[in-house]
Amino acid sequence: MKLMEEKIRDCGKVLPGNILKVGNFLNQQLDTAFLSEVGKEIARLYKDSGVTKVITIEASGIAIATLAALYLGVPAVIVKKHSSANQSKDVYSAEISSFTHGNVYTAVVAKEYLNANDKVLIVDDFLAVGNAIKGLQSMLAQAGAELVGCAIAIEKGFQGGGDLLRKEGIRVESLAIVDSMTDTDITFRA
Repeated sequence: MKLMEEKIRDCGKVLPGNILKVGNFLNQQLDTAFLSEVGKEIARLYKDSGVTKVITIEASGIAIATLAALYLGVPAVIVKKHSSANQSKDVYSAEISSFTHGNVYTAVVAKEYLNANDKVLIVDDFLAVGNAIKGLQSMLAQAGAELVGCAIAIEKGFQGGGDLLRKEGIRVESLAIVDSMTDTDITFRA
């Protein structure tokens, strides 16, 4: 999606540690018109996949997942990073290591939201090494749900997560794949 690459070039900023800051349009301050187009593009890519639910991990992927689900006409399921008092104790869970935050957390989703009849699309803002996707895959396997693919706004291709998932036979559609980043330049995969 050339539109995503253009937006990254215009608004993104490379920070030390291979961090691409896009909070001004993607995951803190939301450019809703732009994100609507992102949701439409994801829906276009997966419209014939039989998706019954879209899933993401809180918080940065919520806006994208919600819009993709809207245009696909299915519910969006939000996986929590921590259990809370108002959440069912009957959950699927997975330990996930966060590249961005440098920590490990136990993600949970109530069993009532996923089942063996579901065909699930994972949607997220970033894909680096693939830890979040692996955690979500584990939860889908626990539920007996089918993974139809992953839709990612920005993939850090140089970190290999997307390539590894593709080698495993998982459909990964990234709207922009960053091959390399420096303080002054971002190179996208052709």
